[in-house]
Amino acid sequence: MSTYMPKAGQIDRKWYVIDAAGKPLGRVAVEAADLLRGKNKPTFAPHVDCGDHVIIINCAQAVLTGNKLQNKYSYHHTGYIGHMKSVRYDTLMRENPTKAMELAVSGMVPSNTIGRAALTRLRLFAGSEHTHAAQQPTAWEF
Repeated sequence: MSTYMPKAGQIDRKWYVIDAAGKPLGRVAVEAADLLRGKNKPTFAPHVDCGDHVIIINCAQAVLTGNKLQNKYSYHHTGYIGHMKSVRYDTLMRENPTKAMELAVSGMVPSNTIGRAALTRLRLFAGSEHTHAAQQPTAWEF
């Protein structure tokens, strides 16, 4: 019995829509990362980029449980000495909720070329409208 090895040209990519309204930010990010990697497919191989396209709508209505809105911070460094910037998540969710979702999903994909290619297939929208209706995406429920 031989092991199935998918080729790059054999990958069938589908489009999925995830509604984040009222759902925890991390739970939505886990589902999106699994779809981006293709782990829901029976033809998954860890060395091949076999994931799907994911559209996440209502990012502004995703919730953070517990006291994470006040206690959790997002950090980034500008590249200059002593320029570590921090933003609290209540500010981040109010001003740029798609960035918060992008940070959560990017932390759940691998830090290599496959993960970077997977993140190019992620589309985020703060509201309930998206611009990819022509692709006829399927709603993903969890």
